[in-house]
Amino acid sequence: PALAKHGGTHLEPEDYHQKMCEKDTVIIDVRNHYEANIGRFDPPEGGAKMIDPKMRKSTEFPLWLDRKETKEMLRGKNVLMYCTGGVRCEMASALLKQKIDKEEDTKELGIKGVFQLQGGVDKYFKQFPEGGLWKGKNYTFDKRFAHAPPALEAVERTKKVLGDDDDGVLDSSKPASTTQGKEKKVDDIPASAAQEIMGKCEACYKPWDMYRGKRRCPTCGVPSLICRDCFEADKAGTKKLGKDVRCDLCVTEDVRNKRELRDREGREMKKYEKKLQQKLDDDYEPPEPKPNPERITRLFLKNMCAKQMDESKLLELVRPARVTHIQWLIDRQTKKFYGSAFIEVKTAEDAGSVLAMDGMVVMGRKIKVKYQQADSKDIWPIPNTEVSSS
Repeated sequence: PALAKHGGTHLEPEDYHQKMCEKDTVIIDVRNHYEANIGRFDPPEGGAKMIDPKMRKSTEFPLWLDRKETKEMLRGKNVLMYCTGGVRCEMASALLKQKIDKEEDTKELGIKGVFQLQGGVDKYFKQFPEGGLWKGKNYTFDKRFAHAPPALEAVERTKKVLGDDDDGVLDSSKPASTTQGKEKKVDDIPASAAQEIMGKCEACYKPWDMYRGKRRCPTCGVPSLICRDCFEADKAGTKKLGKDVRCDLCVTEDVRNKRELRDREGREMKKYEKKLQQKLDDDYEPPEPKPNPERITRLFLKNMCAKQMDESKLLELVRPARVTHIQWLIDRQTKKFYGSAFIEVKTAEDAGSVLAMDGMVVMGRKIKVKYQQADSKDIWPIPNTEVSSS
């Protein structure tokens, strides 16, 4: 979608913070689920509703947004979106705005507005160093892996003061240490902040929120959330991390092998593409045919995608023009199609509609089309070039 035309309204952290406290509002975390698993916004009671699309990768967002149950969650609501730095929600908000503008089933939902957090979680932390409405850690794609809001980075110092540094996390089942009935603090940060651990180790299920090592879910390939003890046990060979240790999303969805996940994703994508193609067919208006005073029915096409273009795709591309013959041009040395072809169409009007496609971007390439009258010495159409559907 065009970001300039369809992008959501940008809100500074202070305004976004206030918006999360309003009713009839939903917040979509457009990050991957393994990111949301260790930290996310936690709106107050009576405020916005948090939605995790549970994506393994960002390319799944259009499919999720197109689901009927997703649309019902957005009905009559203000929609807030956020991500780490603001880039992914630029695309996500633009896609939703575009659907509102162009698709009747989305338009009728009565969505009040689409907003995104300017600068993402990174900028929110700068404005709210103690976390604001954030809970847990923010996943990052650098060597830190994750970080807490700036003021809560003092949690590590809090752990040392409490003397609970055995495994790098506090036992969340124990109350924080107190002095004279008051909770201990370091730099005015409550010790209980160290206990706000959102994630769990995928092997032993104890609270854990640090992605470490190179292990990935054996089923879907997302980073594995494994605690230090389980990593060390696996390394020592006393407790191996087998294929049954999967990410929480694969466990919840009962996905047990790569093929099962691949087949399911393939079915969902095929269904989505079919619906998208139907909409494109419904909305498609062929360009105005070009003049053809000499009544030429032979055309030359070049700069087509040699790897993807074939007879069925070419016939689909030029319809409603009716093609009778195609001569694919082959490189003399490699004997492979290199993206150019001569075609014969049934009528001069068909030729005019094909010429109107000159300059159109198809499969990432700008195709060239021109009339090419056959020379009197040429044999045209060439034998054995008839299209199968002619």
